[in-house]
Amino acid sequence: MSYPVIAEHILATVQAGWLARRRRREDVPPLPPGSVYVFRIGGNYRTFPEGMVFDPSHPDVLDASSVSLVDTRARLVDVERPLPSVSEADNFTLRATFTCQVTDPVIIARQGIIDVEVPLRAYLMGDSDLPRVSAGHRVEEINAVRTEASHRMTAYSAIVPPRVAGMSVEFVSAEVHASDDLRNWEQKVRDERRSWELQRGQRDFETQDARQVAELLSQGSDHVDAFGIARKEIDVTEVAARIHRISETESGRRHTAEATERAHAQTLETADAQLRRDMLLTLLRQMGGSEYVDYHQVLDRVLQETGGPGTAGVMAAADTARMVESGPAGPGRTPTARDGSRDAQGGFVKDEDDLVD
Repeated sequence: MSYPVIAEHILATVQAGWLARRRRREDVPPLPPGSVYVFRIGGNYRTFPEGMVFDPSHPDVLDASSVSLVDTRARLVDVERPLPSVSEADNFTLRATFTCQVTDPVIIARQGIIDVEVPLRAYLMGDSDLPRVSAGHRVEEINAVRTEASHRMTAYSAIVPPRVAGMSVEFVSAEVHASDDLRNWEQKVRDERRSWELQRGQRDFETQDARQVAELLSQGSDHVDAFGIARKEIDVTEVAARIHRISETESGRRHTAEATERAHAQTLETADAQLRRDMLLTLLRQMGGSEYVDYHQVLDRVLQETGGPGTAGVMAAADTARMVESGPAGPGRTPTARDGSRDAQGGFVKDEDDLVD
């Protein structure tokens, strides 16, 4: 940086002539705000009167061999110094901040202090004990190094204050920074962590939204429609038309189910009646081939098994069976009386005495 001497220029000698001596205005550079001219006249340095309009015929301007532009405003100046760590591959960087202001432009111009950082850096390097505050720490322990370095610089500047001739210099603060590699690594880790936290936050939001939607859907379509209408995302007439279509569909489905159920019940009833008739006819056919049948007992049993329906048919079938049985006996059959007994010729014993020879 160019501070406090902003610029230095060599001035040509103004020769005497017929006209009054006068230096050309373009030979002297323009003066920035907050700065002063310091002319070198022989071995002396003189400041052009502050606040005075520049006069090219001023004796100091005419006799000067060079001019220096000195900035007299207060400035904050940062100076850096490397500090060691436990690892030889990594270093800390101490950045000390000072306030500087020119108090004597002539001294500054004579010494030619173009960059004030040079004497301030020499001041920092003069503290031989400063590296000890960081030498026992790893680069990851930068916070501890910052605290110790700040305390050390405060004590050092109080005991040995910084001095630059022609300027007032005061120590302001000290900061410690890690190496660029470590800084880049920490930034990468930070960015990855932030990206992961962002993704996790998005998943949490999606889960919460899904839970709310599921809860909304569990309350039924009417609640969903009401929610959509409240948010003006669904039209009322569209919802009404859909509800009407659903109602008609449900009504038609219900009528179809009822008709199917009635037809099924009727089919079962018809099949059950047919099964009862088939069982009755089968039973009557079996009775027709028997030699002795108690029709009244059979009729009672049939009515108990069938639940009573078909009595007329049962009576008719019973009469038919009687007619079949009361016919003439076939070959090898013995006629049977009404009470179920047979005569002696038919093979049945009417009296117990017949059993005795």
